[in-house]
Amino acid sequence: MKPVTLLPLLFLFASFSASAAGSAALRIVCDGDAEGAEVYINGKFKGECPLDMKVPEGRLKLRAQKTVDADHEPRRFEQEIRIGDGVIKKVEVQLSVAELNAAGKKREEKKRAELEEERRACPYCPEMVVIPVGSFEMGSNSGDADENPVHRVTIGRAFAMGKTEVTQGQWEAVMGNNPSEFAGYGYNYPVEHVSWDDAQEYIRKLNAKTGKQYRLPTEAEWEYACRAGGTYAYCGGDDPDSVGWYDGNSGKQPQPVGQKQANSFGLYDMSGNVWEWVEDRYHGSYSGAPTDGSAWQGDGARRALRGASWISGPQALRAANRDGNAPAVRKVILGFRLARTLP
Repeated sequence: MKPVTLLPLLFLFASFSASAAGSAALRIVCDGDAEGAEVYINGKFKGECPLDMKVPEGRLKLRAQKTVDADHEPRRFEQEIRIGDGVIKKVEVQLSVAELNAAGKKREEKKRAELEEERRACPYCPEMVVIPVGSFEMGSNSGDADENPVHRVTIGRAFAMGKTEVTQGQWEAVMGNNPSEFAGYGYNYPVEHVSWDDAQEYIRKLNAKTGKQYRLPTEAEWEYACRAGGTYAYCGGDDPDSVGWYDGNSGKQPQPVGQKQANSFGLYDMSGNVWEWVEDRYHGSYSGAPTDGSAWQGDGARRALRGASWISGPQALRAANRDGNAPAVRKVILGFRLARTLP
């Protein structure tokens, strides 16, 4: 698997000011989860960001690094800087993308192999894709009010995500019925006309049959998986016709899953086809939202929905767009996809 391209863009800001002759004051200020990054000057460890120090004038080699976990190489930044001209300077330090090390690559290959083996042994189980750790900017400054404020979210543990929306065939194999208004069109059509409560009952029965930990994705996991390391308008590209079914191409009905272009994580139909329930309660803004990828609960009456549907306009298919509805509501445009906690 290629390294995630939208893993955290973490920033350290280094300001320099002249002090006593032959030395200068150096202040390194962290932004976001760069806090705690190790700082080295000319190869010598100076402390963890944020910190203040005095350094000799002249050319210095600044290095900052932060360990992600045992499966990834440390994220680094290195730059030669010059201090001593008496001018306060600011250096923006961007830590590199976290890349899997040898152990991490081996572990990820094992997870993928296990998921593939499980799928062969369980034909009614949704096919899952391993989603790696990383960070991203959640929300949008140019969308609706509920997409603000934009905030950095870190997914600190890999998880699995359904390659497609749950299909009518997969639902019927577990539940023994098909609630879809477009039932009879084909088992590979997304199941629809299901509520958040219905999705939870399906998950309960699927987990009982398989012994696995399937669940709905959190809203942060959903958007992270949708963006897949990119900054596209939609989940996988800037052309809605390439990645999703919506009012401009759907023929006024849902379509079989997996027919459009997948995103970089290998996920289909994240934009359009059916709205997808997620675990979180719906909130009217991201003020106070968690930054660790966990589900945002609280006392809201509605549950969050993502992705838009076959009757939506292209504006609704945007990666940042969100909506919500009561957990008992069933509509022909409402479906879901699964996530799974990995051991």
